[in-house]
Amino acid sequence: MSETKQLPDRADLPEALTWDLTKIYADDGAFEEAFQEIVAELKQADDFKGTLSQGPAAFKEALEYVLAISRKLEKLYVYSHMKNDQDTANTTYQGLYAKASNLVAQVSEAIAWFDPELLSMDDATIWGYFDQEPELAIYRHLIEKTVNNRPHVLPAEQEALLAGAGEIFGASGNIFSVLNNADLEFPIVEDENGEKVQLSHGVYGQLMENTDRSVREAAFKGLYGVYEQFRNTFAQTLSTNIKAHNFKAKARHYESARQAALSANHIPESVYDTLVAVVNEHLPLLHRYMELRKRLLAVDTLHMYDVYTPILGEAPIRYSYEEAVAKAKDALKPLGEEYLAVVNEAFENRWIDVVENKGKRSGAYSSGAYDTLPYILMNWNDRLDQLFTLVHEMGHSVHSYFTRNNQPYVYGDYSIFLAEIASTTNENILTEYMLQTETDPRVKAYVLNHFLDGFKGTIFRQTQFAEFEHFMHVEDAKGTPLTSEFLSDSYGELNAKYYGPSVEKDPEISLEWSRIPHFYYNYYVYQYATGFSAASALAKKILTGEPDALTNYLTYLKAGNSDYPIEVMKKAGVDMTKADYIKDAMKVFEQRLDELEALVKELEA
Repeated sequence: MSETKQLPDRADLPEALTWDLTKIYADDGAFEEAFQEIVAELKQADDFKGTLSQGPAAFKEALEYVLAISRKLEKLYVYSHMKNDQDTANTTYQGLYAKASNLVAQVSEAIAWFDPELLSMDDATIWGYFDQEPELAIYRHLIEKTVNNRPHVLPAEQEALLAGAGEIFGASGNIFSVLNNADLEFPIVEDENGEKVQLSHGVYGQLMENTDRSVREAAFKGLYGVYEQFRNTFAQTLSTNIKAHNFKAKARHYESARQAALSANHIPESVYDTLVAVVNEHLPLLHRYMELRKRLLAVDTLHMYDVYTPILGEAPIRYSYEEAVAKAKDALKPLGEEYLAVVNEAFENRWIDVVENKGKRSGAYSSGAYDTLPYILMNWNDRLDQLFTLVHEMGHSVHSYFTRNNQPYVYGDYSIFLAEIASTTNENILTEYMLQTETDPRVKAYVLNHFLDGFKGTIFRQTQFAEFEHFMHVEDAKGTPLTSEFLSDSYGELNAKYYGPSVEKDPEISLEWSRIPHFYYNYYVYQYATGFSAASALAKKILTGEPDALTNYLTYLKAGNSDYPIEVMKKAGVDMTKADYIKDAMKVFEQRLDELEALVKELEA
């Protein structure tokens, strides 16, 4: 019997490959001190109630109290969630995270009076304060956003009630996370060498790229076999989450949950509809790519477990983490010295939690608060996609760094709508770098394959998710029960539409809805697709040396929330209220597909 490969325990990881959270709090004791400090300051919240109408000085004092306690709370929450994510089975940090989450709900409830009280004042009084007190000028855009939201802010008592129910509204997402990351037990499968491998979220992603079809099939069926067992539980958690979104939107007098979600950043709903429409219009391109995949894999039937593996066989390139770091630094040089200085800081000072360990949250992300470093979580393996993930998350972290170092706290964050643009611009730049520097046609073909797969996953697949997410909200609002059968049947049909006639209608893929964390994030996924499309335009401007392109790009990275996202992007050179940028991205996909088809003919000759 061969020995089963096991993930290492957290305590056994080399320190250099873990993030340094002591830069947030020296230890858990310091976390507790910060926690108690916030609890004490929270008692002052009622002292500021009813003071906004007492003149500009009182208005400023109350506003700055709310911002200050929120700032401290964000730091506390970030520490607890990252400690929990590094080992979700660690009960100490489960408790710390739960404690911080509970405090978030308490603080939200305690300061929920602010917006209703602000909106009970007339515009002449509010803007009169700004005329009288010059130090309020920095808060103008913040207050403007709130005033513009006047129709959707409830009376103070109702706001406090909703805020106090924050944990309840988030419960279905938390239950999904614990079940999905900590409690599900996946089977052991065999790799191409006959070695037993414990299936996990991270390992599954690797096995889906395996060139041995039997390995892919076993992993695919093994993973979905587990989700099949819990399909009714997952349908219940997801349905409850959708109901919470619809309830809150109705309570706040929005026409829909989507309108509520997008209005937070003043994104017109037409942006969402345009994305779905343009992507659906170009689905024949994805179908053409699937047909090429089927031909090159030389299979009679193309299954969903065949759509991630490289179509040209085993990758001719692999990178250790150290090699990937060097490659990333070289590839990102077009972004300039100021940008690269931050990249070097991230690699040299333990901003990154690199490898997978038992209980670690799956996937990858960039996270942090105004008063922390912009940390990165990875689950590293040596495949090419991890290099792309690394530069992707680095894009987020550098964006965060520039924002926090160029904006005051009040604007020291940015919307997800803007975030995905920074990360995928990096991916586009890396792709072009590799196509320009690699001379082996097999490597170039592999990079093209990777780009097309990334495009498929980021624009086509995320738009598929966005279309399904909106469908679920609409159906729930109509009173349709979101049962596991209904969700699976509907998702299976949508998946077949996207992937086209070349791909088999595998019953397992109908359950994909049950394992997507982003369906709990409230109209989040569409921004991956819009962001990738905008990034394609920005990368082209930078790489072709368009005048002021890099300056405009860095200005966007430093803008934070100082303006509405659509306006920030217009200044960067992309108007996302129009369809052009998505159509242009589709032209790039078609161009890369043409290049791959030509290169394949060359290799086959």
